[in-house]
Amino acid sequence: MTTTTKEPPLRRGGVRPAERALAPDLARGLMLLGIVLSNTVFHLWTAPRGPSGWQPVDGSWLDRAVQFGMITALDLRVYPLFAFLFGYGMMQLYLRQTAAGTDGRDAARVLRRRSLWLIVIGLAHASLLMAGDIIGFYGVLSLVLGLVFLRRGERALAWWTGIGVALLLLVTAGPLLAALLRGELGTLGDAHAEAGHLAYASGEDSWLAAAGTRLETGLFVTFVAAPLALAGGGYAVFLLGFWAARRRVLEEPGRHRTLLRRTAVIGIAVGWLGALPAALAHAGVLDVPPDAESESGALTMLRDLTGSAAGLGYVAAIALCAHWWTGRTRRRGTRAVTALAAVGKRSLSCYLAHSLLFAPVLAAWGLGLGAHLGSATAALFATGVWLVTVAGAYALERAGRRGPAEAVLRRLMYGSRR
Repeated sequence: MTTTTKEPPLRRGGVRPAERALAPDLARGLMLLGIVLSNTVFHLWTAPRGPSGWQPVDGSWLDRAVQFGMITALDLRVYPLFAFLFGYGMMQLYLRQTAAGTDGRDAARVLRRRSLWLIVIGLAHASLLMAGDIIGFYGVLSLVLGLVFLRRGERALAWWTGIGVALLLLVTAGPLLAALLRGELGTLGDAHAEAGHLAYASGEDSWLAAAGTRLETGLFVTFVAAPLALAGGGYAVFLLGFWAARRRVLEEPGRHRTLLRRTAVIGIAVGWLGALPAALAHAGVLDVPPDAESESGALTMLRDLTGSAAGLGYVAAIALCAHWWTGRTRRRGTRAVTALAAVGKRSLSCYLAHSLLFAPVLAAWGLGLGAHLGSATAALFATGVWLVTVAGAYALERAGRRGPAEAVLRRLMYGSRR
């Protein structure tokens, strides 16, 4: 006897074009520029690194200026923005389904399917091209948090977000404060630990050997780092996305201008000031023990702790800009705004395209161009890669077509019925 699995009786498919808000798509489009710039450090495989094991320490004054800017404004500042938008978009999909009459359990089931497929896509991406993949990481977070919080009310979201923030402070700020009180900030960290960029294997001559290292790293990031983030309160930004979507903060920024202004000013200020000591130490302006600059050192911990504030500040600033632009009688730069939003609508396709354009050109197993670039020229190359995806997304927008990865994921989520 054969049995068939009954599909959930969805009342509608995915997001329709008329339902999209400008702010989230603009934020995703700009976020991808930040991500592709941040990812350059994985591919400069011959560059000497400092105690942190990430940003190079050589090059011209322009290279050092780029390194300073990366540490201050991008490193561990763009990924919290991604987490917030990921949670926001997930709750948007759930609310649209339930508003159309779909049972909450059925809507949640579709989103669980989405999370599982994102884990598969993320591991494939990590193995084939880029070990620093974040799709699988957020697939795990969305799977767990969707199961627990998707159908919870705003009060529960607020409480558990507060608990997550408290956990983050306990795990990160606690050791920092204790070391500060003892006058032993320099004892935190280990400058002799293996450099983190080696786990991305861009310096491997063999693609197969590099793929093995990348898979190992991808499995660790997905199935070890993600649960640790959940246990340590790293889910708080994700839940803030849930809460903000219920309040329609990005769809209706005009109603939340005070909140957005405060978040933009305070978040960016806290984020940049928190990263400033690490950037000054990297530039040689601040004299600190090497352990303090290491990946588990005091300055890196401070930079990471304040990263979520910066990410939220960026989202708020972009939402305010979107509100200002849409409220103008004469809108300038319509084509540029449309192109940026087109990238945001196809963020998964563009994110995967970055690696497709990056890895074979920069890695040792490919053309090996990463051995000949500095921080500034790598940033220029990364911007060019991002602009290629902008052009591709804009062409798809004008043709009325989805991104290829979005089309595949939609089919996997909703089946042939949609």
